[in-house]
Amino acid sequence: MRRIAVGLLTLLLIASAALSQSTANKPLPLVVLLSIDGLKPDYVIEADKHGLKIPNLKRLFADGAHASGVQGVLPTVTYPSHTTMLTGVAPARHGIFYNTTFDPLHKNYDGWYWYAEDIRVPTLWGVATKAGLITASIDWPVNVGAPVTYNIAQVWRASTPDDRKLIRALSTPGLVAEAERAVGPFAEGNDYTVDGDRRRAAFIVWLLENKKPQFLTCYFGALDTDEHEAGPYSAKAFQTLEALDALIGQVWQAAERASNRNVVFCVVSDHGFIRIDKALRLNVALRDAGLIETDPKGNVKSWRAIAWNGGGSSAIMLKDAADSQARQKVRALLAQLAADPAGSVLRVVETTEAQKMGGFPEAAFVVCARPGYAISTSLEGTVTGAIKPGGTHGYFPELHEMDSSFFIAGPGIAARRDLGRIDMRDIAPTLATFLGVKLPEAEGRDVLGQSSR
Repeated sequence: MRRIAVGLLTLLLIASAALSQSTANKPLPLVVLLSIDGLKPDYVIEADKHGLKIPNLKRLFADGAHASGVQGVLPTVTYPSHTTMLTGVAPARHGIFYNTTFDPLHKNYDGWYWYAEDIRVPTLWGVATKAGLITASIDWPVNVGAPVTYNIAQVWRASTPDDRKLIRALSTPGLVAEAERAVGPFAEGNDYTVDGDRRRAAFIVWLLENKKPQFLTCYFGALDTDEHEAGPYSAKAFQTLEALDALIGQVWQAAERASNRNVVFCVVSDHGFIRIDKALRLNVALRDAGLIETDPKGNVKSWRAIAWNGGGSSAIMLKDAADSQARQKVRALLAQLAADPAGSVLRVVETTEAQKMGGFPEAAFVVCARPGYAISTSLEGTVTGAIKPGGTHGYFPELHEMDSSFFIAGPGIAARRDLGRIDMRDIAPTLATFLGVKLPEAEGRDVLGQSSR
């Protein structure tokens, strides 16, 4: 009896070793991370309720796992969010604090955080490339100069066809020209329309078929454009999403062909959306309080306190952090706005709490507008007032209306698995497992609970 038990144990050990060896030899899947800017999770989860014809996104929902919502970062805007999805850390650590850099005197001509060298922690791009994987990125935010094998930069300056020259110059040498010979011109740098995204889709498909990346990040921006203009849940936004769904299908099919169907296909977004019809002009209030001085043309001449950014929230920066008088004047002003019966301010936090929330580490205050209001940095007009209805984002991530999307399907991923509400910092560690790499500094977790590959 003892001899039989020993024999069975030996057989189990041999089988286990064979299984481990088989798993180790199994090729890594192609991982495609596709971002649809402004995609609210219920657009897909409740597609039938909204009357949306989005068969590819519905297939992704049915075939794989999804989050009921992704709690974003502070602020819930494009560039900080996309960097968090690649690093697994909050903006205060990765260094991309907003879309545009802090530039109160406009010396940088409204420059954005385009450059990957500003990211302070390891990215999925970097660790995957270092591990020997073929990596690619097409129009992913903050990818200029990224450590990527095949890179098409997201950058613009004039928003004219001349931007294509800048994109060619800042992308992998020769890559854009090679693709353009095959599929026609790339999109203009700041063309985030459906037609612009069609151009991007053609390049994504071409790159998948011709360069065979093992990890690809790519981006469509038309939905965000139309939600800003017409608002979330608008007929225009839904029409755009249906058009983008066809492009998603093209990319997914190309990825399946390129990988012999061994593909992990992940669709994410960076933030949700809220309808707006009123503005809160914080810089007008700061100017009226004597904290901003303007020249005869209305441009900022000097400042002691100024609002950096707009949308759903804004960082109030002090020129001198030790200027206690300016700090107190701002504190009193914000308290007055928060007490206003018009209700333009939902919440105000100061430096320490903002740092705990992971955003704007050097701000004296961060102001979250009440839903329905958009914060403007304009120096024209009244402090509050009506504006053309539309949509915006950037509010504090605790608001569920700001939740973004996470849908993922591929080998070994259970169908229709509901992950609940996850943290945006979970996305990078989850994808790292499929790529067989690690992000030691990530603050999130692998939400699929996979064992290391």
